[in-house]
Amino acid sequence: MGREIEKKFLIADNSWQGLVAGEVYCQGYLNSEKGRTVRVRIIGDRGILTIKGPSEAGARPEYEYDIPLDDAREILDLLCYKPLIEKIRYCIPFAGFTWEVDEFKGENEGLLMAEIELEFVGQEFAKPAWIGREVTGDSRYYNANLVQHPYCTWKD
Repeated sequence: MGREIEKKFLIADNSWQGLVAGEVYCQGYLNSEKGRTVRVRIIGDRGILTIKGPSEAGARPEYEYDIPLDDAREILDLLCYKPLIEKIRYCIPFAGFTWEVDEFKGENEGLLMAEIELEFVGQEFAKPAWIGREVTGDSRYYNANLVQHPYCTWKD
């Protein structure tokens, strides 16, 4: 069983830009009820199915499988909740970790977030200067929730 332990942060400034090239992501959700999500994602020429379970003590089960690209496209088009999540992901190495910066597009244009995946709960890590406020526990920033409540609809 895979486990996901991650922290999410807003971006404080644009000094991260230009450090690495980004990659286009398109993803949709088949299920996003509390404690259980099923996602289909296209990255380049890869189709990926991901199933995530409930978070317990900062970690949650995660299962990820490659699926045929044509199947992923069809699932995104026909079965996933809309709008789809569109973003460019930049994987930036820093102090022994990889920070994933997501620059959202479409209905979530203007939202910039960074994530770091950890090996164990409570693991310490250094933050780059461009990392801002932590939003790990704020459900508004979960990708699955950005489908139902896109960033363009936020009032604050």
